[in-house]
Amino acid sequence: MIYLAFVSLLWAFSFGLIGSALSGVDSFFTATVRLGCATLLFLPFLRAKEIVRIDRLRLVLIGAIQFGVMYACYMRAFQYLPSHLVAIFSILTPIYVVIIHNLRKRTFSSRYLVAALLSVLGAVAIKAKTVPTGDFWIGFGLMQAAGIAFAYGQVAYRDWKQKNRKMDDRAIFALLAMGGTVCAGLACVMFSDLKNLSVQPEQWKAILYLGFVASGIGFFLWNKGAGKSNPGTLAAFNNAVVPLAVLCSFFIFGESTSMNFENTFRLAIGSIFIGSAVFISQRTSA
Repeated sequence: MIYLAFVSLLWAFSFGLIGSALSGVDSFFTATVRLGCATLLFLPFLRAKEIVRIDRLRLVLIGAIQFGVMYACYMRAFQYLPSHLVAIFSILTPIYVVIIHNLRKRTFSSRYLVAALLSVLGAVAIKAKTVPTGDFWIGFGLMQAAGIAFAYGQVAYRDWKQKNRKMDDRAIFALLAMGGTVCAGLACVMFSDLKNLSVQPEQWKAILYLGFVASGIGFFLWNKGAGKSNPGTLAAFNNAVVPLAVLCSFFIFGESTSMNFENTFRLAIGSIFIGSAVFISQRTSA
């Protein structure tokens, strides 16, 4: 659980950084570079010969969905939503984690579902009062697609790791990141206007930080934590980042000055719900 908690803190800062520093930079290009950095970071640790061919392909496919599809949709959503709403609209990811886990195992875990629902209620309690107009629903839809892709990848990797406990996470993570890089790269080639691409030096710094730290170290530790956690804990922690990300977006990146007593109270209530979800999920075995 400590891995998931640490990454939640790490990712909370990323939402606001993307919304502020990377405004105007092509989203598919950014996703490709971020995942490329993550691949390079873990390539020296890759032990491909120790993994059978079918598992190498399976891990690349998991990474393509969990990281590639997720990032393509997630980064695109920032063109339609401010970063605090991008964070808030990831609230359904815990439900997707539980549903996908149950479908893969052909079972039903009521406690896991309760943990996921509490986590969603916590994020809803934090939700902004006003609903944006215009392209709001496009951004919302992109975030749900990103949530489903990320949820599938987490559950699929957890299941694979449960069957291959002796395999070091560092020895295989490059395959996951590689799959994500290829997927995001294809989206970049098909949809990006690379001829008119412009990235400022300060934006490059943000991209490299997000690539090596938030994506590289963050995704590695998240998947490592996923392999050690039960589905309920994993689902709950998918929303632990929401209150932290909203706080960062408001107070560090100045997206809103409306953190009055009422909104602070809503944030506190939401955090209590999410904390309760983690507590409930910890009381059940994997």
